[in-house]
Amino acid sequence: MGEGSVPPLIEQLVKRYAQDVYRYAYRLTGSAADAEDLTQETFLAAVKNIHQLANPESARSWLFTIARNQFLVRHRRGRGTVVRPLGDQAEEIMVLESGDSDEVDGELIQNALNALSDEQRVILLMFYFEEASYREIAEQLGIPIGTVMSRLSRAKEALRKKVLAATRQDSDL
Repeated sequence: MGEGSVPPLIEQLVKRYAQDVYRYAYRLTGSAADAEDLTQETFLAAVKNIHQLANPESARSWLFTIARNQFLVRHRRGRGTVVRPLGDQAEEIMVLESGDSDEVDGELIQNALNALSDEQRVILLMFYFEEASYREIAEQLGIPIGTVMSRLSRAKEALRKKVLAATRQDSDL
């Protein structure tokens, strides 16, 4: 393989998953520029660690794991931004959980999401916005399915409490 050439597997991964990785990165960072950077960092790390991809069928999960880890490293170092507006998608969480179709203030939910820990925010994004199954989340995070279920339950409860507290504050004004 010549200098600067891209291994065929990496080329296939980029063609097949670049948009998925970018969307996931955008939801993590909330910024187009940071999402582009994170996507590039993800594929650079994939090139360096391609030998760790044991099963090409799980490439999407593997890439999301790399993206999540890169995001957490960047966040710990203070680089980049953390989740920003999700628009109408943010409302899905409350509508799905409450069954209530009343309008929910997207900004209020976004602020509540921002107040969650990285662990809680990541698992909610994976479940609702990437529509990952418990099994897929477990694979990507390297944890048992039962742990995924309990963490997701705690994250939803924490989000619900933050939204309710903010709603009460708004109604008191």
